[in-house]
Amino acid sequence: MKAVTGHRLFWPAAVLVVMLLANLVVTPGFFSIQVRNGHLYGSLIDILLLGSPLMLVALGMTVVIATGGIDLSVGAVVAISGALACYLISGQEDQGAVSGVLVAVALALVLSAVLGFWNGLFVARVGIQPIIATLILMVAGRGVAQLITSGKNINVNSPPYKLIGGGYWLTLPFAVIVVAVVVALTGLAVRRTALGMLLEAIGGNAEASRLVGIRSRRLIVLAYTFCGVCAGIAGLMISSNISTADGNNAGLWMELDAILAVVIGGTALTGGRFTLAGTVLGALVIQTLSTTIYTTGVPPQVTLVFKAVVVAIVCLIQSPAFRAKVFRRRARPAAPPPASPAAADVEVNA
Repeated sequence: MKAVTGHRLFWPAAVLVVMLLANLVVTPGFFSIQVRNGHLYGSLIDILLLGSPLMLVALGMTVVIATGGIDLSVGAVVAISGALACYLISGQEDQGAVSGVLVAVALALVLSAVLGFWNGLFVARVGIQPIIATLILMVAGRGVAQLITSGKNINVNSPPYKLIGGGYWLTLPFAVIVVAVVVALTGLAVRRTALGMLLEAIGGNAEASRLVGIRSRRLIVLAYTFCGVCAGIAGLMISSNISTADGNNAGLWMELDAILAVVIGGTALTGGRFTLAGTVLGALVIQTLSTTIYTTGVPPQVTLVFKAVVVAIVCLIQSPAFRAKVFRRRARPAAPPPASPAAADVEVNA
């Protein structure tokens, strides 16, 4: 039993199961899944669909955190990616043309990769601290997104683009399939090759990794670039799901949810060892918590406070030191050893 509870994925999975069961108590049909027009519908499907952008952003964040860094600009990249794609599609005569949508999507992802590459250069080459380097793009990127949209929401009417975040394929939401593919490919790259070990080595000690011949700077740049691409895909999902680009609110504070998902999943912010499966579970916990807040009727004015309290409780439950203090009984002090006969005689004579 101790080996099970000590596994890094046990507590995120346990918290997720508890939340789902709590929703089942409040909403009796919460677990029901129906097929309508060849598509799967239900609360569980909605959690997967709505949580897909966060899973992608948290996935990229995990790789960056594994190197000992952090990326606060992912929310801005989400907004920029969606804004650029919708801007390009809205300017086309035929918004339903697949070729035009593919060009817009490709350019948005290229720009997202460039922004991630920019962050990586600032961190690995210039030597700026990750939190400062990405904070620059976090602030400036939101302004870039509003420049693209001219401070207005851009609406599009493109069925091919709608497929990315709001369409279905093989009865499943297309966004969920995209996330599954990205997670699988990332897992193969970091667990079936030496890439994952190299990233963990950099996060453990970047200077020592450099001295033994690991090209830490290139890998750090690669990690930030990958994070930018993940945020770009998430931006496409969010904007295509509502067929609107909102440069002001799209991806707002998403970087904080991504960091929370990574931490809940069991990856330490200090870098080193990381877990992709834990990150996916953490993202599902965050999205399930959001769904729980809405279904239980928590007042909007206390939503953020309620969410913060629950996340704090989850993090405390995961802490081995906290569990040792709260859930385990303290060892009783050992009884004093019996006095030797000689000592007893001395005491009697005294």
